[in-house]
Amino acid sequence: MEITIDQIIATVKEASSRMVRSGFEVHDKGSRENLVTSSDLAVQDFLTERLSALLPGSGFLCEEEDLNDFEGHAFVWVIDPIDGTANYARANENCAISVALLREGQAYMGVVYSPWRGECYWAVKGGGAFCNGVPIHVSDRPYEDGLLYTAMSTYHKEWARSCHDIIFDIYLDCNDVRRTGSAAVELCLLASGYADLYFELRLMPWDYAAAALILCEAGGSICSFDGAFPSLTVPSLVVAANRPESCRRILSVVHRHLKQLPYA
Repeated sequence: MEITIDQIIATVKEASSRMVRSGFEVHDKGSRENLVTSSDLAVQDFLTERLSALLPGSGFLCEEEDLNDFEGHAFVWVIDPIDGTANYARANENCAISVALLREGQAYMGVVYSPWRGECYWAVKGGGAFCNGVPIHVSDRPYEDGLLYTAMSTYHKEWARSCHDIIFDIYLDCNDVRRTGSAAVELCLLASGYADLYFELRLMPWDYAAAALILCEAGGSICSFDGAFPSLTVPSLVVAANRPESCRRILSVVHRHLKQLPYA
């Protein structure tokens, strides 16, 4: 494979010029909470065209337009053109382009670029994690001193009670709770040591594929409902933390409230 992380970073940064500050269209995708903008589509179109040229024959799994072509490809791009679209539509800085490159089904390279925050995170498997060229690492705070990033299952509010109960129990034993509205941004902040714990009931692979690699390369832990690494092809519950023992502790709270996931 003749591709470098620098090529991916450059491509992602060029794509970010499509994240215009005004003049974009906003539509919903079946519910008022699930938004898509003309900028999402423009960024995704640019990335798929350029990344295809960088790595001919690669597959894609992307959020918009049901672009799902990953079967039979040794290399697959997992792309969220704008993670945190609801933030983007409101000029909130907590939004980012997320691009992961899978090799034989495993995360190999990842870039999360939040242009309005001025932060570009990246990692290559086995090579550490970086933000704006500076190495990053998770915190060493214990669970009791941890800040939790989380959400209330925005697109499936019928699961909000389960989320509430899990979050409440974690909150009783940790320091406090935060939410930005972008899973990719939050996992990268966890990788940088600004927070320590993470839980979401259901995310799509493009929400976390790149950030999960960055977090692991920064020394963090991440898992799904069964304790294994979250799926990179189908929806997954996501638990993450700075320490393996904190990750297991969050998962034990999840299992106390859920005997199985409310989705396939």
